[in-house]
Amino acid sequence: IPHIFSKQENPHPRAAKMPPRLPTTIWREKAEKIKSLGIDPFGQRFDRTGYAKEINEKYKDVPHDDFENINDIYTVAGRIMFIRKMGKASFFTIQDKTGKLQIYISVNDIGEEKYDLFKSADIGDIVGVTGRVMKTRTGEVTLKCLEYTHLVKALKPLPEKFHGLTDIEERYRRRYVDLIMNEESKNIAFMRPRIIRCIQNFMDNRGFVEVETPVLSNLLTGASARPFITHHNAQDIDMYLRIALELPLKRLLVGGMEAVYEIGRVFRNEGMDIKHNPEFTCIELYEAYTDLEGMMNITEEIIRKCANRVRGTGKITFQGEEIDLESPFRRVTMIDAIKEVTGVDFHAIETDEQAQEAAKKLNVEIDPIKTSRGDIIVQIFDEKVEATLRQPTFLYEYPIENSPLTKKCKDNPKMTQRFELFIAGGEFANAYSELNDPIDQYERFLKQVEAREAGDEEANMMDTDFIEALEYGMPPTGGMGMGIDRLIMLLTDSASIRDVLLFPTMKPLN
Repeated sequence: IPHIFSKQENPHPRAAKMPPRLPTTIWREKAEKIKSLGIDPFGQRFDRTGYAKEINEKYKDVPHDDFENINDIYTVAGRIMFIRKMGKASFFTIQDKTGKLQIYISVNDIGEEKYDLFKSADIGDIVGVTGRVMKTRTGEVTLKCLEYTHLVKALKPLPEKFHGLTDIEERYRRRYVDLIMNEESKNIAFMRPRIIRCIQNFMDNRGFVEVETPVLSNLLTGASARPFITHHNAQDIDMYLRIALELPLKRLLVGGMEAVYEIGRVFRNEGMDIKHNPEFTCIELYEAYTDLEGMMNITEEIIRKCANRVRGTGKITFQGEEIDLESPFRRVTMIDAIKEVTGVDFHAIETDEQAQEAAKKLNVEIDPIKTSRGDIIVQIFDEKVEATLRQPTFLYEYPIENSPLTKKCKDNPKMTQRFELFIAGGEFANAYSELNDPIDQYERFLKQVEAREAGDEEANMMDTDFIEALEYGMPPTGGMGMGIDRLIMLLTDSASIRDVLLFPTMKPLN
């Protein structure tokens, strides 16, 4: 686009960065030709009476000869995915949200003018068809076109049929094309809300109330993670995108709501890999008058219910590995799990120095700012044990250093009433018998503040309002958080979190 103004006279500094006009292509020329016929190349409202899947399912078992007495008429719409032109009669396939349907079209049925319009169509165009259901001699359910409607002219060609979007990065960047070309991607996209709805129905039937809590916060609390920081202009203060849902939900239990949950986005300013995206969806639930065992039971029920709802069974395959979600999940303490794998018994290790020596013998490199016995227990577990937990396993009793919001174990104040659920070597859920002692909570927050001042950017801040809330009294409570995206990965047999997010975070191309 030529510059109309000089650099000094340009009233819009960003005008020079405007993108170029769309290039003239054969598809744009076709769009102009359609417009010259008095037809909107980009369509208007079109009312349908049927969808591809329901038509295919309804008539798939009807014998070919029986269609002589069937005069069922349907109006459908979708994207052209295949065309086989044969002179005065042709076949083409449209794809709607439910699947594909074959169309038979003939100049004898719709006239030369509409047939010529059809012949100008390209794969990728969106069309409407009203027709009578029939079946070809090869047994394929087909709609015989009686009325053809152009709806939308595609100005870009779809990827080549047999290869599609072979570049994985391009699949994620251009999800709209991926959904057109890859049936598996579309199935996952439709499966995701079914899984979330299953969880919601389960929770609602258990008497929980779904709530919404703020995404923006003045404090960094609720989990150990680096935050995204933004700025509130009106108040001139920095704020954090939430890294967890926990503390606002606990305040609601103080207020007497007793059983609440939220499914929402959280944000963590950390690395990206096949299990991590900077923004992700999780559920957190809190129930008064229960504990860690109650959270184990409800977590197990949620996962089993979802598996049977969307997979029809609790015994599934994930990345070639048989996973049994039907049988009771195993329950083992962190210290016992470490002993099983490494032979090291932390019941016999009491000091930080002894723990450091044990890590050295196991060739586990210790984080220089996390050198206590409890910190080292977790680091050894992460490196040596986590990947070995293939079948569903509740790993419980975590060191107090890593669980600032959790009740202590009655018989061992160095450990807490906390579990994490591991399946196929990965973490799926995290739960506590929630700490409701305001004095203990204040002291835990002080230790987190000290850790933060010592350089731990993931340590929590002091939340004095939450301490005040606890002073009014929070019932004994169980709480659990679970990554929705990882559950969907498991139930759809997806290797990467990007496969279950419609729009995963991507590095800019420029």
